Amino acid sequence: MKKIIIYLLINCVVIASYAQKNDFVPLFNGKDLSGWKVKNGKAPYTVEDGVIVGTCVTETPNSFLCTEKEYGDFILTFEAKFEKGNSGVMFRAQSNAEYKDGRVHGYQMELDPSKRAWTGGIYDEARRGWLYCMEYNQEAKKTFKPGDWNSYRIEAIGNSLRTFVNGVVFANLIDDVDSKGYIGLQVHSIGNNESLAGQKNMFRNIQICTINLNEHKTPENPNIKQVSYLKNKLSDNEKSEGWKLLWDGQTTKGWRGAKLESFPDKGWHVEDGDLVVENANGAESGNGGDIITVERYKNFILEVDFNFTKGANSGIKYFVQDNLNKGEGSEIGCEYQILDDDKHPDAKLGKEGNRTLASLYDLIPANGTNFNSNMKVKMFKGTDSWNRARIEVNGNRVAHYLNGIKVVEYERNTKIWETLVNSSKYQKWENFGNFEEGHILLQDHGNEVRFHNIKIKPLD
Repeated sequence: MKKIIIYLLINCVVIASYAQKNDFVPLFNGKDLSGWKVKNGKAPYTVEDGVIVGTCVTETPNSFLCTEKEYGDFILTFEAKFEKGNSGVMFRAQSNAEYKDGRVHGYQMELDPSKRAWTGGIYDEARRGWLYCMEYNQEAKKTFKPGDWNSYRIEAIGNSLRTFVNGVVFANLIDDVDSKGYIGLQVHSIGNNESLAGQKNMFRNIQICTINLNEHKTPENPNIKQVSYLKNKLSDNEKSEGWKLLWDGQTTKGWRGAKLESFPDKGWHVEDGDLVVENANGAESGNGGDIITVERYKNFILEVDFNFTKGANSGIKYFVQDNLNKGEGSEIGCEYQILDDDKHPDAKLGKEGNRTLASLYDLIPANGTNFNSNMKVKMFKGTDSWNRARIEVNGNRVAHYLNGIKVVEYERNTKIWETLVNSSKYQKWENFGNFEEGHILLQDHGNEVRFHNIKIKPLD
């Protein structure tokens, strides 16, 4: 009887294992490109020895080999090998005549053999740009094997989008813009670069699972940073970590005019989930004036998504004190500069670029002497696009980030800080930047700027 029971148990395990394995089905038959279609560019795709090969050619836009079928929730696995240049695998990708004449766009798992090493990051192709760059998870980069075959995995389940390389989680994104779309293999445009012509992007063992996803998905790793783009909404993970919305996306609750007891009755409005400061021909506080949080904050992490028009000027200030500036103009505080560096003249003023985008205004330039990151590039997505500011305050240590990359860090309440302030426009303000706590401010500098996803994680 025991032998029968053991035999049955073994068979159950084998059957269950076989059933699980067969939840994954091939997307590529190893022989031809049945079920796939080339979109946009003219780079050729061929099948060689059971491998899909995309070859780089000059003078053609990005080329995508897309599945004819769309997929919603799934787990995708594949192997890829590529040489120079970059590539990527689209998922939940979109292509319709209404958007850039059918331009393939949407989520892409980056394949990047460059020194930057952002393989595994998630890029929003032809739309919002980087959503999860690999500066968020630098340790994972070591797993990638340049110039060799690597195994990849994409888990797209609901609004959770995660990528894996060689069994290690790389990106952990929460986003709900697209719920389904195509799988696509990319050959990137190389322009007229003859040195990249003929380079091959190779893909094999492409399989997808669309059933029993809870059984197959990888357990969450709480040590991997999660990035969320849910609009004016906190993810479950953010809630558990203690994040709070500073703006609810609908009302003006929690905010007031910097020099008022209530919210300004002009110059600001709420539109489609955005908090908008209106154009006033560049007049500083010339319309509704700055707005500040009703509450004061000491140690915190603040994130704000902002979108500004060409030539615009604005800022996010912190350690702001009530009525420190009793005259005209903006209230006083340490400022994360928001500026169109190409079009606004203020970018050329100050010292060594300390009035440019993401700088500590008039004090420390973004990517300046206090820059402390592996990425020495200011990653700006452009005007009329959404960018993300992050300000970290922990005691006297402060850092600015732009789209996930640290661009400024400094320590206040020091002799160096005092010298810096005394050589700036803030020298006349007693104790500038050294206050233990203060309000958070969004600046009215007379140009249209939009804000959303305003959230804070108190550290006290």
